[in-house]
Formats: sequence, C-alpha cells, structure tokens
Amino acid sequence: MDTPVIRVEKLSKMYRIGAKEQQPQTRAGAFKRAAISPIAYLRSTLRPPREEEIFWALQDISFEVKHGEVVGIIGRNGAGKSTLLKILSRITEPTSGRAVINGRVGSLLEVGTGFHPELTGRENIFLNGAIMGMKRNEIQRKFDEIVDFSGVEKFIDTPVKRYSSGMYVRLAFAVAAHLEPDILIIDEVLAVGDTEFQKKCLGKMGDVAKKGRTVLFVSHNMAAIENLCRRAVVLDKGLIRFTGTQIAAISEYQRIFSANQASLKDRTDRKGSGEVRVVGIELRDAEGHTIDSVVCGQDFDIVFHFEASAGFRSNRVVASFIVKTQWDVPVFLHHNRMSGTEFGELPSQGAFVCRIHKTPLTPSPYRIGYSIIIGNDYLDSISDAAELNIIAGDFFKSGEVPPSSHGFCLVQGSWSMES
Repeated sequence: MDTPVIRVEKLSKMYRIGAKEQQPQTRAGAFKRAAISPIAYLRSTLRPPREEEIFWALQDISFEVKHGEVVGIIGRNGAGKSTLLKILSRITEPTSGRAVINGRVGSLLEVGTGFHPELTGRENIFLNGAIMGMKRNEIQRKFDEIVDFSGVEKFIDTPVKRYSSGMYVRLAFAVAAHLEPDILIIDEVLAVGDTEFQKKCLGKMGDVAKKGRTVLFVSHNMAAIENLCRRAVVLDKGLIRFTGTQIAAISEYQRIFSANQASLKDRTDRKGSGEVRVVGIELRDAEGHTIDSVVCGQDFDIVFHFEASAGFRSNRVVASFIVKTQWDVPVFLHHNRMSGTEFGELPSQGAFVCRIHKTPLTPSPYRIGYSIIIGNDYLDSISDAAELNIIAGDFFKSGEVPPSSHGFCLVQGSWSMES
C-alpha cells in the first residue's frame, strides 16, 4: 500500500500561444528558403520566442500516488488537469521534469480516445486490450462483461464512427474499466453519459479501487470527488495549491474559486451609480455545490453576490443577465420580472439567484454579462463578467449531442410520420 505507483517530479509543460508549430524541413527546403530570402530566414532561425507566446500549463509540480489509492484532481478550467492526465497517459511529453508510472494504465480522457473510427466496437475492444499488453484470451474472458456494461450490444459490430457520443463514452469506459488496468485514469468525459450511466461508472470505479487498483479521477462534481476519493490534489493556473484529504481539498478549491470571483470587486469597466454592486458570480449545481462547468441538460444556479450601499432603499430592483457566445453573439437574456419575482428591499449583502432548468445550450464556452437596474437607471453593470462553460451531456436521453457549429440552443421536440 505504501509503494508509489505514480511519481511526478518537478513536472512542467509549456505551450506557445499563437505560434505555428514548425514542420520538419529537408536540407533542400531550408537551402531554398535561405536563397530566396536570406534575411527573413536568419530572423526566423535566430529570433527567440516572444514572451507573450509562452503559456505554462503546468509549472514544477510534484506529488505521489500510492498503490490502491483513489485520488481526485480538481481545479477550474485551464488549471492544467487535462494536460497532467495526458502526460501521465503518455499522450504528450512534458517540457521538463518527469512522471514515473509503475503498472498498466487504462485512460479515458476524451470521447473516442484510443478508438479507430473505421473499426467496429468489437474490433476496438481487442485493439485497446492489445495496446494495454493483454493477451487475446484475457480480452475474450472480459468481452461479454464489457459489452453488457456498455449497453451497446446491438451495435457492437458497427463501425464506431457511426456511434453517438453517448455510445462512444459507454463503450470507452467499459473497455478502460474492465480490462484490468493497474491504474485507471478518468477525465470529466463521464459527463457525456446520462445520470444513470454516471452512477454506474462511479460504482464501477469504486469496485476497481476495492480490488487494490489505483484511480486518478478528474471531475467538477464535488459530490463525486467526496464520495469516491480519499485524497485530492487542487490545481490552479498550472500549480499545485493543495494536497490532502478530499474534504480539505474541496474546501481549498472553493476558497480559490471565491478568491478568483472576488476580483470582480476591482473591475473598472462597470457602469452605474454603484448603490448596488455585484462582487462575485458563482455557479452551483442543484445540490448547492460550487461548479465551474455545466452539463447540457443540467439544472444549475447562477448566483450574483452583491453589496448594497448604506441607506439604499428600493423595492423595484431588477437583476438581469445575458449569455453570449465567445464571439459576442447574444444567446439569451433573463431577469427576475420574467418569472414574476419581486425582491423587495435589499439587505446590505446578499445574492440574486437564478435557477436555469435543463440547460438548453450546446457544448461551448459562453460569456455572462449582467445589469442591476431600477427603471431605466443602472445601479451596476458589466458586459463581460464571467465565463459559463457548457460540456457535453445527454440532453435528449438518446446519446445525441449536436455540436455548437449547428446552433447554440437545444430544443426538446418529438417526431412522427404521417402517410
């Protein structure tokens, strides 16, 4: 139990933002470029990268995971979680430092990772097993159990390129969990499945852990982290901010999240009298847990924490917010008058809370702007105040998830045929 199966030592990963990756070129190609434009060629080879092109996804992180541990990796979007898992899964290489892994790894990082689209579900099961170093008879022994768990038996001999995202993730998780890896690495991809399947997956990860295998689990679902893990690592801006029990880690994560939101107090790009000011924006799931991503079809709350100036009195305050795409295209607007809600006189501190039912947005990053008004007068307003990140979910309960390139809204409908 005390033997580390994962040892991360001073691990860093750097990306160049906006810089095109240089393709390998032949000597003849290099000579031709130098002959055509010698000065430009010298500049391109000698010019150091500009500082603004460099982004550190991970910076000098170190930790250990012992045999049989179930460890959660939590943090906001962009904290470096997925980069860390890709390095541990040998998908990408670190810029510096190293990760030592002792044992066979089963990974589920993105929908369809490790699957060949032209091969059938059956063929991909055997392909994944072979990649993990398993013998054919070992895979055959687990085959029926994998298919039964995934629920795609009817389509097991269909090329996976015809699978919906829900079917993809069902089979991918079943393969990763049942082929007896020593280390199971799971990213937030489980959010693609429906609620019933998510519970099934969490139960299976618990079974894997009870058998003495090691699990690394990334999730924005703090309830799942609390129930499944006994230890967690908090990442923030590529750095490890905390390592300890899952309860303490969740508290630290929420503290960091609140600190990041508190910066809204210092925004100077706001308009209004300032008699009421929004000082933080928070997203919560239906159980009241702080989240930083929302699943398609999920109920969630947008919470606008506010402060009112001394002596402010009014029972006509309207809280309004707008959700826009990353290209600043409005998607929808909501305010309390739409639901017939009156706030009455405000306390000196409080929060305006709007419950969004069955989130009707396709997977994509969105922006939130807000306005606090009385009549035509602004008390406080910021046009680009927070991020709303929507991740794939089973909105239609069919496994079908249309991409944002086909529109931003999900609409529940029913089909029939008339002769």
